[in-house]
Amino acid sequence: MVEPKPSLWTVWFTAARPHTLTASISPVLVGYACAKCLGPVNYYPTTISFGFFAMLIQIGTNLHNDYADFVKGADTEKRQGQARATQKGWLTPFQTASAATLCLGVALAIGFPWITYRTQETIQIDPLMVFVVFSSVFNAFAYTGGPYPLGYIGLSKVSIAYSGLGDLFVILYFGIVATVTIPYLCLREKLLAVASDNIVVVPFSTAAANNIFQDDVFKLSFFLSLAHGCIGTAIIVVNNLRDRITDVEAGKLTMAVRFGETFARLEYLTLILIAHGCCG
Repeated sequence: MVEPKPSLWTVWFTAARPHTLTASISPVLVGYACAKCLGPVNYYPTTISFGFFAMLIQIGTNLHNDYADFVKGADTEKRQGQARATQKGWLTPFQTASAATLCLGVALAIGFPWITYRTQETIQIDPLMVFVVFSSVFNAFAYTGGPYPLGYIGLSKVSIAYSGLGDLFVILYFGIVATVTIPYLCLREKLLAVASDNIVVVPFSTAAANNIFQDDVFKLSFFLSLAHGCIGTAIIVVNNLRDRITDVEAGKLTMAVRFGETFARLEYLTLILIAHGCCG
């Protein structure tokens, strides 16, 4: 019996997986709460823009994963769990890949202003934010990999998830980066605001960088980011445990595939305990 195609809205809703957005929104909210401890800093524009940036990165990652897992053979009719739009034939690989590119392009446009900041009459480049913005977009494509768009630069075989590094990626980007970026940007603004007429505070001078990274608010946000990273990774572990059979057939070497079911269950338990320990 042929499965009827859902409405267009339902198809794109399924492909985008908005139910997963709590993994990107919750650390942003924690970063916002930490930033409020900084006193009279205008953190609302930063929080709103970074919230959209994080959500678009996740939706773009989800859409590209829908595309790449299908073309790489990981999503087949044997797949369990939520439907995948490309595998079901509801969308073509071109459509899901194009939608992913659009989302990540908008995310890049939102994040681009953060890589510079004004000090008196000059504009400076912030190396950390350059890395955060561009690596977030690149890794959204590289998480699953595939021929588009990385194939155009000879990196079609690069895949974070297929090499077993997906767990580390989630901790770093949906944990640490998603949580500490707002406090970092607000601390950067605060440092620039208190600069004297004769001394320009540049965040990536040694002294100013230490002021940011040694600040109690930044330390708190980093500590809490580990809890969010562990929770987000636990979600990935459950998915990998469920999909380990089809992942073997597709050559997707997740931690569950590499080390087996028992390891994956112990990894999940450890992540949950660490997350609760960080919040306890």
